[in-house]
Amino acid sequence: MTRASEPRNRPTLRQLTDFLEREFPQMNAIRVEELAPMSAAVRHTVGNQELRPGNTVAGPVMMAAADAAIYAALLGEIGLVALAVTTGLNINFLRKPAGNRDIIARCRLLKLGRSLAVGEVSVFSDGHSDPVAHAVGTYSIPQRQAAS
Repeated sequence: MTRASEPRNRPTLRQLTDFLEREFPQMNAIRVEELAPMSAAVRHTVGNQELRPGNTVAGPVMMAAADAAIYAALLGEIGLVALAVTTGLNINFLRKPAGNRDIIARCRLLKLGRSLAVGEVSVFSDGHSDPVAHAVGTYSIPQRQAAS
């Protein structure tokens, strides 16, 4: 949680989207679809260049979606801080994702401290209820949070 003496500057979904588009234009295949307290969901549009043999989505695509979901959930709590960074990401691939479906990553923050946050992510093929991957990631939070 943010320090008690610091005001919370929770961004709206639109503000977060604008921030990500401005600060991370290379993430054009990923967009935040949901932002709620301690959680977020992102969609990664899957194109032919992101498929592996057997018409399956590449592992790095699922990792990027999981990482982006944690980042979105974190920024939803601390405000628009570009310098919050991933310090660890562990992912388990559970089943083959559909090559013709987008990847949806849903994050729930498990811990939000002063300097570290931990998030858990379930990754899905759009329209399917069984996860294709499960990830846990840790983010380092800068000591001085920027205003949004």
